[in-house]
Amino acid sequence: MTDQPTADPTMTRIIEAVQLGQSGAPAQARALLTALWDELGPAGDALHRCTLAHYLADLQDTTEAELSWDERALAAASELTDARAQRYLPALQVQAFLPSLHLNLADCHRRLGNVGAAREHLAHAREHLERLPDDPYGDSIRAAVGDFVADDPTDHRRR
Repeated sequence: MTDQPTADPTMTRIIEAVQLGQSGAPAQARALLTALWDELGPAGDALHRCTLAHYLADLQDTTEAELSWDERALAAASELTDARAQRYLPALQVQAFLPSLHLNLADCHRRLGNVGAAREHLAHAREHLERLPDDPYGDSIRAAVGDFVADDPTDHRRR
């Protein structure tokens, strides 16, 4: 089994747009990802929709818009199977996506003052921590969940 992703033109486009946003062109990255979302449509590949929505959330100007994209990422993850994810990258497990997705939702709800919803998503994130890989990414998500304060509106961590 290989640790390298399988060639996937849509994932390549997503990654290129994300890198563009990280290099200082968030508006251009947002436009590219939004156009790709429109191409995929609501019945598009769940891996593509989950990945795209997860990264597109980070490029939003408002917490409300960010929340909407985070909700779309979680909805797509609920439709995604390990078999599909592993066709792209053999090590992927959908359950390992859930701590980060729920943590992002908890963060949005906390910033919006929805303390109950923030705590609920934080609890869901904690439920899935054992699915995280034992690597720097997994360690960072575990630490963020451990540090998260659901009712502190000044805490702006995202993973």
